[in-house]
Amino acid sequence: MDKKKALTFFAVETSNEILLPFVGGVKAGFPSPAQDYIDSSIDLNKELIKHPSATFIAKVTGDSLKDAGLDIGDLVLVDKSEPFVHGKMAICFIDGEFTAKYLNLKEKDKGIIWLHSANNKYEPIKVTPENDFVIWGMIIEIIKKPPVMDF
Repeated sequence: MDKKKALTFFAVETSNEILLPFVGGVKAGFPSPAQDYIDSSIDLNKELIKHPSATFIAKVTGDSLKDAGLDIGDLVLVDKSEPFVHGKMAICFIDGEFTAKYLNLKEKDKGIIWLHSANNKYEPIKVTPENDFVIWGMIIEIIKKPPVMDF
């Protein structure tokens, strides 16, 4: 695997509440003053992190999931306590490296797991018992900066 696809991991700090104003619904249409519509406050720790001791943040450094909207520099919340689910994104450790991929568990009973990218540049990875492999955790949220439009 390409070393440029490595992930950087960060622990999640949940001991402090970070309350942010919460607006219940935002239309992508005619602008209105949001200040008039603040419903309450929201704590992102409580909203996004269900299992603090099993949750980590990883920074994406590769482009293998770009067609799924996961770009270089995005942050992903990874929950190590979530069950492994066919068709969902996961952080996997394979042969000494971490990678973010979609799980294909259809042949798991035969001892085979497939890891799929969302970029035609990359072929699926066939994982067999000969590989040093573990599904490290499931991606539960993606945090990204909005794209900039060039008009």
